[in-house]
Amino acid sequence: MGIKVTKMQGCGNDFVIMEYEEYLKGIDEKKWEDIPQAAKKLCDRNFGIGADGLIIPNKNVKDSDIGWFFYNSDGSTAQMCGNGMRCFAKYAFDKNLVNKKEFTVKTLAGNITPKVCDDGTVKVNMSKPILEPEKIPFIPNNNINYKISVKDRIFEGTAISMGNPHFIIFIKDDEDLLKLAKEYGPYIETAAEFPEKTNVEFVKIRSYQKTELRVWERGCGITLACGTGACASVVAGVLNGYIENSVDVHLLGGTVHVDWFGSKDNTNFNVFLTGPAEYVFEAELA
Repeated sequence: MGIKVTKMQGCGNDFVIMEYEEYLKGIDEKKWEDIPQAAKKLCDRNFGIGADGLIIPNKNVKDSDIGWFFYNSDGSTAQMCGNGMRCFAKYAFDKNLVNKKEFTVKTLAGNITPKVCDDGTVKVNMSKPILEPEKIPFIPNNNINYKISVKDRIFEGTAISMGNPHFIIFIKDDEDLLKLAKEYGPYIETAAEFPEKTNVEFVKIRSYQKTELRVWERGCGITLACGTGACASVVAGVLNGYIENSVDVHLLGGTVHVDWFGSKDNTNFNVFLTGPAEYVFEAELA
């Protein structure tokens, strides 16, 4: 009997979801050494299923309705993933791992609350943005409008954590966002200012209610979407006075909606992320 897995995607950000019992079966049959190694094998786009991350539901939690184990495609752990959370929420509800449409999920970033909506989208309460440099973590004291030097360029950006670190750079001219992300993302990800590395977002403002985003994701590289990155970019945009509080964020793989009603004077507001979560296929691995 094979190992049962489900592949899902949110705006092209794709994930393999495998329940823990199936993982244990994989240990017996495939001799995988550990979960990070399983993540590498399953997420490999040439020799595995192919995905940006591996999600394993954790049904043994006390202070939340359910939890998860989340691994990037390189086997590293991530505190949070907005697109992954939407897919996980839909999966958990559809598979009767939870018995309500709005519930709490225990993550390394704390308890997160998703809601499976009647229109098929999922709305996630992403909690409050983290702006204290030591908690991001980000070594410099100034996390807004900080200038970072990489290769032949100096970029000005904002450091924010949505449970995982982000550095958001607003591009005001006609430069290619994807090209910038590919060329400079790897260097900023591993810059000394970020002791736990960082996700890197390049953003163009299209209007007060619309932005365009390309992301170099920590532990994954270029991805079609990043939910926490979309949230962090909206917070940064509001703090810099570029956008309003309710914004459509256009990514390579689709569009998500972000609401944050905070301001420079009062950041004590939760961020809400709304977007699609869709099944790609269910399979049984030999």
